Amino acid sequence: MFGFGMPEMIIVLVIALVVVGPAKLPQLGQALGSSIKNFKKASSGEDVVQLNEEKKA
Repeated sequence: MFGFGMPEMIIVLVIALVVVGPAKLPQLGQALGSSIKNFKKASSGEDVVQLNEEKKA
């Protein structure tokens, strides 16, 4: 894709593991995945913004 092969991906993963730590790495992956998903939704026009409105009695 960007010229990344398997050795480069392993190096990036090892650096991320050292910087973030093994406990936070799954949370980081989940946040990154949801961010990419939301970005794709927003760029395709499928994103609907919902505002919280207070109901007055």
